[in-house]
Amino acid sequence: MMTRMDGSNAPTPVDPSPATGFTRGGPRALLRVEGAVVLLAAVLAYARLGAGWGLFAALFLVPDASFLGYLAGPRWGALAYNAAHSYLGPFALGLVAYLGLGVGSVGLAVALVWGAHVGFDRMLGYGLKYASGFRHTHLGELGGARLGAATSLAAKPSR
Repeated sequence: MMTRMDGSNAPTPVDPSPATGFTRGGPRALLRVEGAVVLLAAVLAYARLGAGWGLFAALFLVPDASFLGYLAGPRWGALAYNAAHSYLGPFALGLVAYLGLGVGSVGLAVALVWGAHVGFDRMLGYGLKYASGFRHTHLGELGGARLGAATSLAAKPSR
């Protein structure tokens, strides 16, 4: 726990919270901007590759099929979701394609679409999942709890 300048150990809005494991404040915003940058870079590289926008549209939401893992429970759902929504998968596939190890330009196209999807999700605030439930991500809690916290902060009178 960090000690604040006033000597208390109370967390500030920008302090990471070890109890929740969520990224907050400036680092959270930076991770979302990084997602937007990955999305843009992947789309630009895909355009240069010339693989066709129909393929891009057909593949863009494929990683979300990992939601089906939640049918087996939150632990398996988080595992499936994180496997499909980490940058490691698209990077590995792209590297294999770039090195010419058997997947060719189609593999590179798939890797770029996959990376674009992950970047898009990060930009929107959808982070990697914890086994405690779908709404619990490394970028914060999804849904009403996060919105409720923002609303209660906005409702406080300013000094």
